[in-house]
Amino acid sequence: MARAFTEIAFTPSVLAEQHRQGTEDLYAKFRAPEADRADRIGPAEAVFISKRDGFYQATVSETGWPYVQFRGGPRGFLKVLDEQTIAYADFRGNRQYVSVGNLGENDRVSLILMDYPNRRRLKIWGRAKISEDPEVIAKLRQDGYRGLPERAVIITIEAMDWNCPQHIPQRLTLDELEETIAPVRAELEQLRAENAKLKHKLDTRSDELTPLEERP
Repeated sequence: MARAFTEIAFTPSVLAEQHRQGTEDLYAKFRAPEADRADRIGPAEAVFISKRDGFYQATVSETGWPYVQFRGGPRGFLKVLDEQTIAYADFRGNRQYVSVGNLGENDRVSLILMDYPNRRRLKIWGRAKISEDPEVIAKLRQDGYRGLPERAVIITIEAMDWNCPQHIPQRLTLDELEETIAPVRAELEQLRAENAKLKHKLDTRSDELTPLEERP
């Protein structure tokens, strides 16, 4: 946890509830002026972001309702532009444009990036800007992906937080599962090959030991 996160998330009503529940002192050090703000992307965050193939994104409507949507694409489609800026090509979906409409009224956005196999998650708060500039979109597009990018979403980061792994289930995509079992497959194939060789040797040896009169 870092100071930038507390400045956004610890509103007066949240602080009042922490006081009521007796947890206020647990987070006091993160609100201190000398605490690390953690509003810049470091090496660990950059690597983590570059390996994601999707994330959850929340926007807020002009009537105050939150809207959460999953944004997916090829691994690495969410790109780090600099230490405080990330961006992605927004691919055509159901064309309801709820997130885009919300961001046109309120540029606040929140992302949750999940790493289920390693039970990690990174939360990001920022302000999003929509661009339909073809050159900007082209820079974010990844070759070989069938999705049609309609716009670019550029996010200036206000805060980040590595969330605790408690209660995160371990899950694997088919690609991640294949990476895990590939060594087992290779070992199995090697054992099958060795078994076939041994069987051939035993058959040959058995044939050599069979008396001539018993042979067909």
